[in-house]
Amino acid sequence: MPQTPRFRPLTHPLARPDQIVTGEHWRVTVLTPRLLRLEWSDSGSFEDRPTQVVWHRDLPAARFTATPYGAGVRVETDALRLDYDGLPFSAAGLTVHQHSSQGHHTVWHYGDPEPVVRPTRGNMGGTARTLDEVDGAIDLGTGVVSALGWATLDDSASLALDEDGWPTPRTGTKDLYFFGHGHDSAGAVRDFYAITGPQPLLPRWALGNWWSRYHPYSASEYTGLMDRFSAEGMPFSVAVIDMDWHWVELANGHGSGWTGFSWNTDLFPDPDAFLDGLHERGLKVSLNLHPADGVRSFEDAYPALARRLGRDPESGEVIEFAVADPEFMAAYFDTVLHPMEDAGVDFWWLDWQQGTASALPGLDPLWLLNHAHYFDSAREGKRPLTFSRYAGPGSHRYPVGFSGDTVTSWASLDFQPYFTATASNIGYGWWSHDIGGHMFGTRDDEMVARWFQLGTFSPINRLHSTASPFMGKEPWMFGVEARTVMTEALRLRHRLVPYLYTMNEVAHRTGTPLVRPLYHADPREETAFSSLNTFLFGTELLVAPVTTARDRRTLRAATTAWLPEGTWVDFFDGTPYSGGRFVTLHRTLERYPVLARVGAIVPLVGGEDLSTTNPSALTVRVFAGADGAFTLYEDDDAAAPVCARTPLAWDQASGTFTIAPVEGDAAVLPQGRSWTLELVGVAPVEAASHPGSYDAATGTLRVEVGAVDPAVGTTVRLAAPPAPFVPDADARLFALITQLQVGYPDKHALWAFLSQNPDPARRVAGLAALPIAEDIKPVIAEVLLARL
Repeated sequence: MPQTPRFRPLTHPLARPDQIVTGEHWRVTVLTPRLLRLEWSDSGSFEDRPTQVVWHRDLPAARFTATPYGAGVRVETDALRLDYDGLPFSAAGLTVHQHSSQGHHTVWHYGDPEPVVRPTRGNMGGTARTLDEVDGAIDLGTGVVSALGWATLDDSASLALDEDGWPTPRTGTKDLYFFGHGHDSAGAVRDFYAITGPQPLLPRWALGNWWSRYHPYSASEYTGLMDRFSAEGMPFSVAVIDMDWHWVELANGHGSGWTGFSWNTDLFPDPDAFLDGLHERGLKVSLNLHPADGVRSFEDAYPALARRLGRDPESGEVIEFAVADPEFMAAYFDTVLHPMEDAGVDFWWLDWQQGTASALPGLDPLWLLNHAHYFDSAREGKRPLTFSRYAGPGSHRYPVGFSGDTVTSWASLDFQPYFTATASNIGYGWWSHDIGGHMFGTRDDEMVARWFQLGTFSPINRLHSTASPFMGKEPWMFGVEARTVMTEALRLRHRLVPYLYTMNEVAHRTGTPLVRPLYHADPREETAFSSLNTFLFGTELLVAPVTTARDRRTLRAATTAWLPEGTWVDFFDGTPYSGGRFVTLHRTLERYPVLARVGAIVPLVGGEDLSTTNPSALTVRVFAGADGAFTLYEDDDAAAPVCARTPLAWDQASGTFTIAPVEGDAAVLPQGRSWTLELVGVAPVEAASHPGSYDAATGTLRVEVGAVDPAVGTTVRLAAPPAPFVPDADARLFALITQLQVGYPDKHALWAFLSQNPDPARRVAGLAALPIAEDIKPVIAEVLLARL
């Protein structure tokens, strides 16, 4: 066994005895009012250790009653009633009723199917292991959220974890977790985290832009590229070097070049200096690993590993990659990887594509690689991180996820928002996609620009492409329009880091993933079955991704989304929309459909320093129209962080914005931080307390707050209570018509109709019959109907 507990997680696997009802061969555990553990054991022995999936069963007591039911039991909580006959599990003998749900389909019978189909009345889906070579949609595994109101998690095949955190054969025959949460999707996910553990807190730098490309870079070429990105105003925080960092062209007898652990000194003559140079540029570094072929005699670390394992370094025999052997894994980390980490490798990209079999029956090597790498990376007080593929439920504990090599197509782009959001139904919140597509497909500047925009509003934003001189994602490889959009998307991502990092902490603490399906907050059929690409981005924003090409006449792409009740405001131009309905949003390439509900507060990096450190300047964007509150979270990025929380609040009636005194340790904040308030969605108004300026086109008051003592805080007061912003519809319509790629007679006819009919209702009523191209009408209608 390992000589240190490096792979041992902190677990609480023993359920409270008073929450367990048991028979000779069966056991029912009430974990929460809506979550039950159901076990059958032919031998009469049950598994009380943690498993690969479930680590925690010692949850707060849940009230229930248990009464005899034939040879079995009836268990009833405030939410559920389980009827069990005491025999081997069967559809007739094991059922669960939900008190608050009606209809036969809401009653669960053991073995009921849980289909995942878009749209569905079954399971709403979880995620998948990989998107390798996928062009469009694929089937997903199940999650713990279901349109039926119930879902199951079968843990029967999981291995147990021994006292060192190492997988080992388990006891018991059937081990099933029943989630009966009705339409409370968020509650189901929180209960899933309660038994599996939370999403970890990511390092702050992981939320910036990642550069990655499958290309045989030299050290000078790579650092020169990073310097050009900087000169072009394109910020990055993570440098990923694909497999060509190591030797790939091997002498006969050494096998495949996919596996390697030694720097290719033809390309990187001084690896330590190369890593130091990237760190000096503010970048963290990850190297690609395909470890399946083991450690061969040409590797730099071969002699040390051989001696550690008691082998003859002179033998030249391959040291097989024995993933199921804890002694090998401990030696592998200590002698092969740790010296490279000491030299500057910050984390590893585990690009495992070598199957699911190992020497331990039932053990998927990918799961153990993720588990071992993640815990090993927590050495010396570092916040752990790894980068790998999904290995089943519980994989959220080992972020970040690498989704694989997608085909470069609109179909792939269209699937990724749904795929990313749906993964939260199995707790997997930190997917990283190959932004822009990986391989094959077609060159389409507009499509790649839209992918960049989606990347800005993705959990992790990582650009990547295959080994082709034509498929790089450097923005200057694209046309001027696309290049401008890509650059702005990369810059906005880094401006969003204060918001993203707060959402990172919210995800860890409350079990609310950054990207979630809309039905997590608005559980109705319109969201669950008709608006699956629209997603929530943190607590404040809604994103309706553009995944189709723009219209040639309007120069706008369209996307339809359900807006929950309330008033929503375009993040970029301040357009207000009434909710409780479907809307079709039309956007030029430089604009992306991101909306904030009134009252939302979004902190952004201010100034030109777009690094991912705690910023010296903050711009807080507040969407007026309702009261709002937000607590900005910041820390020192340590494994046991020293943190500071700054409460922010907007009071609509009085027109005041408050920066409250910092809660926690203000020492982690930059000294002399300056603040700017951007109040969006107000009619012309002035600030009484600070200097400001007003943008009539977007209804935004910009107030220069200046430096704020974190121990004291401050308040911004308006000169008068704010009135709502009413966009100048005619000005927007004139600008839109000017851009239309149609005949001038059509432009004149359309403008004459609008000018002669100033009443909004008459405009809407007459638009449908107007003799103009049909694709123009909905773009005009969006402007007319935004607030109706």
